[in-house]
Amino acid sequence: MANRIAAEALLEQFISELKTTGSINSVIPSGYTPTWAERMWFSLFNGRNEAITFGVIAFAVHQIVYYGRYLPYYICDYIPAMQKYKLQPDKEISNGQWWKCLRSLLFSQVFVQLPMMMFFLPAAKIVGFDCAAPFPAWPRVLFQVCVFFVIEDFYHYWAHRLFHYGIFYKQIHKVHHEHTAPFGIVAEYAHPLETAILGQGTIAGPLLFNYFIEQVHITTMLIWIAARLWQTVEAHCGYDFPWSMNHWLPFWAGASHHDYHHMAFVDNFASTFRWWDRIFGTDCRYQAYEARRTGKIKSE
Repeated sequence: MANRIAAEALLEQFISELKTTGSINSVIPSGYTPTWAERMWFSLFNGRNEAITFGVIAFAVHQIVYYGRYLPYYICDYIPAMQKYKLQPDKEISNGQWWKCLRSLLFSQVFVQLPMMMFFLPAAKIVGFDCAAPFPAWPRVLFQVCVFFVIEDFYHYWAHRLFHYGIFYKQIHKVHHEHTAPFGIVAEYAHPLETAILGQGTIAGPLLFNYFIEQVHITTMLIWIAARLWQTVEAHCGYDFPWSMNHWLPFWAGASHHDYHHMAFVDNFASTFRWWDRIFGTDCRYQAYEARRTGKIKSE
């Protein structure tokens, strides 16, 4: 009975937060002089529905970062000098495949991801996210985003492994593996259920961190989303440049790590870092393959 009452109270609070209209006076402490950035941020919510406004902002950030991050790789596809850095140069993406991917992405982003973003702010306020001034200091933001990467990576590793078993692969994850040679925007090309389930690593991680460890500011969430998108598009880009992050940060997975997963359909289940696959022995075949690949490049 007590659990039912608590659940009903949470639902009532969630619905109430969905209807909340923003007010600058409620988020700027008395006597505090907000910065220009803070004034601009809070003015976006003033007099508007907060949940919808945040959802639209988050969606705009998502689209700009996702497709903006992909643009350099798209340009590289048309530069002959860049082709030597392709991980699978013998495989070309047809126009039909590219447009099919884009149409599927736009559908998923509008009808699956956008609703999730609309519901995020009410959930964040329930667990105690900081939505007021002042903005957090950059060292704190950097620390929290790094922690979010670790949480998401651990979740993604095990959820991704699950998606490679039986019915989960056949009915859900197989969609993502249509592309054996990935290109940037393939990162979010997936079954709607996979998008929703794997997306919990990105969304639920900060919520749990805020609830159990320390408070997170709502703007930190946007920075985290941008960083995660930057990483996942790189992981699917299909290029291994000499300046790629994995060459100077050894535990960073990078494109070569995930490209092998698409090519071989096995191993390398983590999203961002290499350590979980190393610890649990799911990168042995990749290590052998990568040694041969890099050895061949050096000999040429």
